[in-house]
Amino acid sequence: MKSINALLVATALSASSLAMAEGGGERTFARMEQAQQAAMRVYPVAKQQKAEAPVAESSVRPVEHGNC
Repeated sequence: MKSINALLVATALSASSLAMAEGGGERTFARMEQAQQAAMRVYPVAKQQKAEAPVAESSVRPVEHGNC
């Protein structure tokens, strides 16, 4: 009888932990969806502006390594 009780307790604990894990995954997926929707709202505006990342220019010539 004690082994059956121990098995039931172990089953109940593992089932509850699986249920909590699913809830966390759903929240993560919902946040991912919200981030994607926000990015898709901004994307057409950025594409119209054709905003490119600034590139640093340097007046220093690279060193030639012909004698190495």
